[in-house]
Amino acid sequence: MSDSDAVKPLTIAERLRYIGEAIPFFLAMGFFRLLGIDGASAVGGFIGRQIFYRIRPVMDRARENLRAAYPDMQPAEMEKIIREMCDNLGRTVAEYPHLDKLTITGTNPRLQVSGKEFADAAIARGKGMMFISGHFANWEAMPVTATQLGYEGGLVYRPPNNPYVDRYISRMRASAGPKVQIGKGAQGTRKIFTMLRRGLCVLLLVDQKTEQGVMAPFFGRPAPTTPAARCASGTA
Repeated sequence: MSDSDAVKPLTIAERLRYIGEAIPFFLAMGFFRLLGIDGASAVGGFIGRQIFYRIRPVMDRARENLRAAYPDMQPAEMEKIIREMCDNLGRTVAEYPHLDKLTITGTNPRLQVSGKEFADAAIARGKGMMFISGHFANWEAMPVTATQLGYEGGLVYRPPNNPYVDRYISRMRASAGPKVQIGKGAQGTRKIFTMLRRGLCVLLLVDQKTEQGVMAPFFGRPAPTTPAARCASGTA
């Protein structure tokens, strides 16, 4: 279930544009589904390294950020990091049809869990709990793992601009992770506090820029970030 702020109805032109954008996406997802998770991940990594890596405007921004954070970094090391980032992005996208295979048990577990005792202790206190991470590796692994461990709650996400793509990704998440999906925004923030007061879990990836946040030092530069974790810790 996706829970985001109300949006305006799509115009005919917008609907046609989004459908046109979604068709190649769905074709790609069907292709990745046929390959199986290992094949899809390998092909996605190849696409990331060979195609995503060559999208200049986006990669130039990555270069600018790396230069700002690490002014002494050598060009070869910088390109290696960016190419590996693209590899990871390609693998993550290609693995969306296979989120149900990211398991922690069974004959072929793909995820490992450590520190479960700390989460269990927090749950035992009867208060809400927040799992916080960033966009590392396959960032969908956190909500999938929490669900398999039996932690009831919801995840916070930024809906893609394309509503048809959003519905697909939300459905894939719900097939393996929390059914409750909270869109960012004022309504989503209220939902977060409601869930925490009920003693449920909220899962967030908080490493992205936010327009309505607080300024925090990041590699020597001020960057707007969400205060949700700090604010919620005083109310849960």
